[in-house]
Amino acid sequence: MVLEAPLRQLTNELILLNELVPLQAQRIVELGCGNARLSRGLLQQYPQCHVTGLEVDRIQHAANLANPAERLEFVEAGAQAIPAPDASFDLAIMLKSLHHVPLDLMEQALAEVERVIRPGGYWYVSEPVYEGDLNELMRVFNDEGTVRAAAQALLDRAAANGHWERVDDVYFDVPVAYRDFADFERRMVNVTYADRRFDEATRTRLLAIFERHMTADGARFVRPMHVTLLRRR
Repeated sequence: MVLEAPLRQLTNELILLNELVPLQAQRIVELGCGNARLSRGLLQQYPQCHVTGLEVDRIQHAANLANPAERLEFVEAGAQAIPAPDASFDLAIMLKSLHHVPLDLMEQALAEVERVIRPGGYWYVSEPVYEGDLNELMRVFNDEGTVRAAAQALLDRAAANGHWERVDDVYFDVPVAYRDFADFERRMVNVTYADRRFDEATRTRLLAIFERHMTADGARFVRPMHVTLLRRR
């Protein structure tokens, strides 16, 4: 019997991005940038790069504008309507954001990414895998099975449509820890980009599942991730 080796664990995805994509003097667009933590770190390490961060959450976008950085431009827009000329970028990054594109706009988002990435440029998409204890917890109030499958299906179609070359698929784990249930609610439930209100019965069920993972050091999980890297033909 051959045992599978455990997946690599990463707390900073910039390490993997740096291994897969040349980052010197790149024109980069991050689609669904959130607080742009990765892009900020990237620009510190690669000062010749320039990043345009797109975000549809107006609250997060306002917070980004209030925290500017050199060579980092913020735009309120989604992947389905990228306000940039054709072939503007060398690299598009999507971190846990493709499955947030509305289902009826995913094909439009694909067409937009194809339009703004230059020939030879890259599309780096990192998506959560639909499995694991943390996923089972999130499913209680936010089941993303359908949208995550749609996101991966879109990438598979892109790799087969003649406009992209599939360069790599990489799987890894991200360790995730919460001090307590209040910390989990603050970070995963009370988010600005989605309305995740639910009734007390759902909260009671969620708390019971969460408590099974509590230790003296808090609750610890592993989030499995899948990176798909495509190159524009």
